Amino acid sequence: MSSDSLVIIPTYNEKENIEKITRSIFSLQQPFHILVIDDGSPDGTAAIVKRMQGEFSGKLFIEERKGKLGLGTAYIHGFRWALKHDYQYVFEMDADFSHNPADLPRLLEACQSGADVAIGSRYVTGVNVVNWPMSRVLMSYFASVYVRLITGMDIQDTTAGFKCYRRQVLETIDFDRIKFVGYAFQIEMKFTALQHGFKVIEVPIIFINREQGVSKMSTNIFREAFIGVIQIKANSWFRKYKQKPAAPAAVPTGIKYDA
Repeated sequence: MSSDSLVIIPTYNEKENIEKITRSIFSLQQPFHILVIDDGSPDGTAAIVKRMQGEFSGKLFIEERKGKLGLGTAYIHGFRWALKHDYQYVFEMDADFSHNPADLPRLLEACQSGADVAIGSRYVTGVNVVNWPMSRVLMSYFASVYVRLITGMDIQDTTAGFKCYRRQVLETIDFDRIKFVGYAFQIEMKFTALQHGFKVIEVPIIFINREQGVSKMSTNIFREAFIGVIQIKANSWFRKYKQKPAAPAAVPTGIKYDA
């Protein structure tokens, strides 16, 4: 089945989740394609995906990389692939069910209705996080407060990793100038989209902590984000961002214009 929407799922040791998340996405009424970016998972994640490709031919794809090269580079690899294959809506999503596949159509609808980037937001209507220890909730929430303070972004969930981009956003952003590969990558992409003049909106979701597999979060990732936010803001002072093209003016009906 054809689709103009691609869900990019980076993986490293996600054998417990990858088949279930894939089947959940393909069970949706709205058709989505999936691109798995696997960073050499030693647990056989890639083999599971390749086995399923026979069942989901033409809509399940995999790109294999050697070694852990970072979340940001995985997504940028996927973005380039998506643009090359003419997708109009491109999603970021985790493999571990912390992002609910049932929310994908809501993010898509937001972009089809005028948003350039739709964020699955944990904090736009309060704190909607399930099964996280309070220390993790507070760290994540106040990280977003800190990011807003430094960058001036009017986004409640600045570190969110569940997103939908319209194609034009990814065509405009210079991926070679996206410098961060961990937690700060998510911040940098949002900040850059806003600097280019794109409309970013938040769609409320409920974030559920993974039940299977091992979290990839670490103190080094938070450290990168803490320092990276300052660098992102400082670098913006010396950059000129190409602005998104203005929408063409509507021609009033009932008026004839000569050629």
